[in-house]
Amino acid sequence: MTANSNTVPKLGFGCMRFPLTDPKDVTAIDIDQVKEMVGLFMDAGGTYFDTAFVYHDGHSEVALREALVERYPRDSFTIATKCLAWALPDAEAAKACLDTSLERLGTDYVDYYLLHNVGGERTKKFDDFGLWEWAQEMKAAGRIRNVGFSMHDGAETLDQLLDEHPEVDFIQLQVNYLDWESPVVQSRRNMEVARKHGKPVVIMEPARGGRLADLPAAVAAPLLEARPDLSQASWAYRFCYNQPGVLTVLSGMSTPDQVRQNVAEWREHGDAFSPKEQKALDAACKVLASVPTVPCTNCRYCAKDCPQQIAIPEIMNLLNLEVQTENTEFAKQQYSWQAAPGRASDCIQCGACEAMCPQSIDIIEQLEKAAEHFE
Repeated sequence: MTANSNTVPKLGFGCMRFPLTDPKDVTAIDIDQVKEMVGLFMDAGGTYFDTAFVYHDGHSEVALREALVERYPRDSFTIATKCLAWALPDAEAAKACLDTSLERLGTDYVDYYLLHNVGGERTKKFDDFGLWEWAQEMKAAGRIRNVGFSMHDGAETLDQLLDEHPEVDFIQLQVNYLDWESPVVQSRRNMEVARKHGKPVVIMEPARGGRLADLPAAVAAPLLEARPDLSQASWAYRFCYNQPGVLTVLSGMSTPDQVRQNVAEWREHGDAFSPKEQKALDAACKVLASVPTVPCTNCRYCAKDCPQQIAIPEIMNLLNLEVQTENTEFAKQQYSWQAAPGRASDCIQCGACEAMCPQSIDIIEQLEKAAEHFE
């Protein structure tokens, strides 16, 4: 089997946010609810389930075995799972992830296997551990059907990775209309690179972690006026469904009602936007663009010589996300991992960043704001 954007249903089931019986314990998955959710998704014609070695501290894969693998014919669904080599000590531990995942899932192969979150310094671990070559060996052995990678990085990095690894079958990218023209996330540019290399794309974060399902009133107004019968989330998913070369669009669903709504809107309203609808989405995006933001273009001159290795462009982007979504808590959650290794409060105010910034951004002051808001 080869990844084919024309045969996989456009709505995929993300298994990172399963319902819990104890909200303080990520391993306490409510398996009865998960079984109901999987049943609703399968009955609607869905087939693609996306999990990972680390989701729910490994219990996502176990729950998927019980709710899916043990209840449906193996050829009626596809499973994607992932390896985070950059978080592991050596090649042996990284390669052992596949064995563990297969055991947890109760299957002898996975349909889609991802080298997870490559890009930046993280890529070196995958290179050093020989995982690109190893994954192809596992594919030849029939333990993996399609090899891919996921990435939170820019178009130049993606282009380089695909030049170096043309053998991959697919890629997974963060794409949504909020990040479409973001100089940091670069959703549009990344999609263009994927098309250039002929690689189908699995889309993650189509609703930007749920933020595009809970829009500020001024942003939501044109969407509501155009289609009062549709949820805000459906606009985000449809934007992604209809991008060229999309394999599937992941939705991290947590309740049966979310599954019912998402599959209903996918089946009934998953077509391309009408001229009236496109005009409404353009109007909503215009409102988002009108919000005063830090004019960072992600040139990265500021970060190059930062003695504290602060992720300045990423932090500027999160300050912008905060004001665009009117949700500090969401931006703070993103900051917990996107700001690594250097945090805003690590700034020693040496001024090297401001001296290099073509946009003359008051970076030191913005970092102080970020530390106050997010730390």
